[in-house]
Amino acid sequence: MTSFTGTGALARLALRLDRVRLPAWVLVIGLTPAATAAQYKKLYPDEHTIQQVAGVITNPSLVALNGPLFAPTLGGLTAWKIGMTEFVLAALMSLLTVVRHTRAEEETGRLELVRAGVVGRYAPLTAALLVTGLANLACAVLVALGLVGTGLPVTGSVAFGVAVGLVGLVFAAVAAAAAQLTDSARSAVAIASAVLGAAYLLRAVGDTGPTWLTWLSPIGWAMRVRAFAGERWWPLGVAVAGVAVLTVVAYTLVGRRDLGAGLLPQRHGPAQASPGLRSPLALAWRLHRGLLIGWLIGMALSGAVLGGAAGAIGDAIGANPQITDLMARLGGGRKALVDAYLAAVFGIVGLVAAVYTVQATLRLRAEEAGGRVEPLLATPVGRIRWAASHLVVALLGTTVLLAVAGSAGGLGYGLQIHDVGGQTPRLLAAALVQLPAAWVLAGLGAALFGLAPRLAAGLTWAGLGACLLLFEVGAMLGLSRWLVDASPFAHVPKLPGAAVTATPLLALTAITVALIVAGLAGFRSRDLG
Repeated sequence: MTSFTGTGALARLALRLDRVRLPAWVLVIGLTPAATAAQYKKLYPDEHTIQQVAGVITNPSLVALNGPLFAPTLGGLTAWKIGMTEFVLAALMSLLTVVRHTRAEEETGRLELVRAGVVGRYAPLTAALLVTGLANLACAVLVALGLVGTGLPVTGSVAFGVAVGLVGLVFAAVAAAAAQLTDSARSAVAIASAVLGAAYLLRAVGDTGPTWLTWLSPIGWAMRVRAFAGERWWPLGVAVAGVAVLTVVAYTLVGRRDLGAGLLPQRHGPAQASPGLRSPLALAWRLHRGLLIGWLIGMALSGAVLGGAAGAIGDAIGANPQITDLMARLGGGRKALVDAYLAAVFGIVGLVAAVYTVQATLRLRAEEAGGRVEPLLATPVGRIRWAASHLVVALLGTTVLLAVAGSAGGLGYGLQIHDVGGQTPRLLAAALVQLPAAWVLAGLGAALFGLAPRLAAGLTWAGLGACLLLFEVGAMLGLSRWLVDASPFAHVPKLPGAAVTATPLLALTAITVALIVAGLAGFRSRDLG
């Protein structure tokens, strides 16, 4: 028996467990670029229209949002439009898969039973990395073949596909290391997700400012491959080196900790709880506060960076006659372009805040699966009161996150144009208007937790992923209106600049309430576990 004994059997088990989840990820990631390229062929049929769009994309604000456009060609536009989405989706698929088959298995106690058989110390981590690597390989191949099938150059298609796959591998290695640091799957996902958020921000700042910051980001490495723009292959070597280093770190850490434990020391609490910890709501706040504080820091930084980048929009209009002419023909001007940029930014901010909403809501299922709910419910605490306390924290936490992001964005943009007092309330409203849509995902998670608990995590995350895809490429791909409208974010007023009507916001709030009520009713009547 060696340290890797049982790797093949565990890999087959992981593939069986993920036989629906992973193919869904791979198909979405693999086919979306080809669909985008096909639609762009219709939207921009000649070089003149492509040049017009390219003139707008060079604006620093759009560069901060999606990265630079390296070549004003159909392939370059496709890589610019969908590249960031592909990299983020591949990273999320990879980190969730690795944590699910490593730290989550330890946390529930299943891995201890498996390790009692003929299974080596490194087999679970190796199996998780193999399965994730196969998924990323499938994504890379599908992306490349799909783009070639739309008529784009083979070299650029292969470069883009490989870049997507390598970003996924980097974050698989990040998650493998994070899983060794903590004894909680939720914390491991939070650490890996924080690294992903930092990678995006470093890339955004580096693309519009000190360029060396871009080279600190795995997303920046992938973008510097310059697919469809005179490909450069050596940045892929940087990504491979990053994967190798992080993988070695993960294996080293596995050998230095006990099964079920993390390397980060746990802080021992007092022998008796404080008077403020006598209610389910206080306990829920204690459990959620670390995650919320981390999210608050990230949202404040993101809002400030993306809001501050809006100041460059006005300068671009005055400096570029091509953009000025394009905006005039579209019926807009400086204010219209800035408002359109800010509306797009806060649409993304709303989706990002919804990630926290889903994480906080699914803590209900994590507490139940971990066996920590039964002792609580053996006390005078009732089921509804316990579940409602977590939902209150999730809903109010999302509100605080969006308020912080909007205020930071208003401060960043207001300082650029010397109008902090006027822009802060505008962008605060643009952020908070996303709240009912994010709350719908909390309602979805609560309903699934109460009615179909084993499906709650997978289907709630799938709902968030569907919202992201519909937001990013739904309208561009010419999807049916009813399908695009299935996303709650499609009904949010595009602030700033658009008229606000209360009807869609009230409807989304009513849907949230109905879903939560259904979930609580289901939880009250079903068995635990």
